[in-house]
Amino acid sequence: MPVRTARTAWNGTLEQGAGQVELSSSGVATFDVSFPKRAAEKAEGTTSPEELIAAAHSSCYAMQLSALIAAAGGTPQSLEVKADVTLGPDPAGGFLISGIALTVRGEVEGLDAAGFAKVAADAKEGCPVSKALSGTTITLDAALD
Repeated sequence: MPVRTARTAWNGTLEQGAGQVELSSSGVATFDVSFPKRAAEKAEGTTSPEELIAAAHSSCYAMQLSALIAAAGGTPQSLEVKADVTLGPDPAGGFLISGIALTVRGEVEGLDAAGFAKVAADAKEGCPVSKALSGTTITLDAALD
């Protein structure tokens, strides 16, 4: 199975420093990161581990859901998946990912709302990124358009 790699170069302290995350396997992008912007409401042109997790989760979930729709006899026409990853304080100190909210809206042929809801829930459980993040509360809001 493939291995994917990202690399971060960081300079300075947590509060004063900054870095860049490189998507090494694909080579498609390098993104700026900084802790003050990570903890701020506005990202102002930087990414964060939480945004990168949201990207990984939304894309993985979309792939898993499309496979399960087909396995259930449906045909996905379009799926719009959003993952909101929340950074919060850890009662033990520091920070933690306090929750992930998945929202999916789909146009699907061959499945009714109940069938879509079932495969959407199954995809949440079966998605490899969901499995990797199983220690975090993951919610799902799924509906047909």
